[in-house]
Amino acid sequence: MTIYSLYIYDRHCACVYYQDWHRTKQPKRAGEGGGILNAVSQAVSPLATDSTAPTPSAFSSPRNTLSSSSGLVVAVGEDPVTPLPNPAEHARSNTLPFDEEAKLVYGVVLSLRNMVKKISGRDEQFTSYRTSSYRLHLYETVSGYKFVMLSDAATDGLRFVLRQIYNGPFVEYVVRNPLVPMDSRSQGIDNDYFRASIDRLVRGLSVFN
Repeated sequence: MTIYSLYIYDRHCACVYYQDWHRTKQPKRAGEGGGILNAVSQAVSPLATDSTAPTPSAFSSPRNTLSSSSGLVVAVGEDPVTPLPNPAEHARSNTLPFDEEAKLVYGVVLSLRNMVKKISGRDEQFTSYRTSSYRLHLYETVSGYKFVMLSDAATDGLRFVLRQIYNGPFVEYVVRNPLVPMDSRSQGIDNDYFRASIDRLVRGLSVFN
């Protein structure tokens, strides 16, 4: 039994926090303008591009031209070198960007929650579902925040763990932290103390391998 990842969504359906542990396929970074908020996770945030960095030119390389003592410039042709494929990059290219993954996870949660309420009544709660390869666990707060955890299929219900994350690290380092802008619609809730506290709590569980 093991735990794969944790997502936290605010009341506006936006993913404000992400952390993973035993994922076999790491998510791709979100694309620029893909809808992911800042301070969700450094591992999946878009890479900052430096527009002032000089662009290398093939015509300025000393390997492509030779100057003789007579002042003549002799061009030297070189066959282009094709880089070898990187297996890790190939595996990552087959995965979804994180912004799309986060939307899919939330869409599944919302659809199943609405289905349960329509079929079983409004008092019935959707807390988890299981497939052949993983299990999804859900804990929803009164304020509308949704804590979603993915584990392997053999793991028992982890709703109590999500409740502990909310009552412990979330309240301590997010709700009571005036520097964390909750419901800003432009900023996530990631900070070093919050991430370290969740990591310590999850790694201390008996189901964590």
